[in-house]
Amino acid sequence: MQVFLDTNFLYAAGASHPLREPCVKVLRRVADGTLDATINSEVVQEILYVLTRRGRRDDALKLAGHLTSLFPELLAVTRDDVVEACGLLRQYPSLSVRDAVHVGTMLRNGLKTIVSVDPDFDQISEIRRMAPGAV
Repeated sequence: MQVFLDTNFLYAAGASHPLREPCVKVLRRVADGTLDATINSEVVQEILYVLTRRGRRDDALKLAGHLTSLFPELLAVTRDDVVEACGLLRQYPSLSVRDAVHVGTMLRNGLKTIVSVDPDFDQISEIRRMAPGAV
């Protein structure tokens, strides 16, 4: 079963934090082939944006490079994903736009599980969220 990884594996690249080690373990499992996972181009964009905004441009570029190597079949965000995201935003008013885009991409690609620390995904009946420590 392939899973989608949310952007929160940024914890793996950050300072000491309780979520750092579980997120590092998820990425290690992807790298060693024991976890079938994917991301979309929006995840990479979000990482570039967040780290650059925090004054960590070099870290952002380094992590983006690692991610595009780790996920050579990076999922594109398409028009259909955006249409799906708009429907999700109508259905789930408290859902963030970025989360809706991720779920739209997941649904279009037949993915039902997201690895995330974000409980906002729990409201979406079409998918299941797993915490990084539970993977």
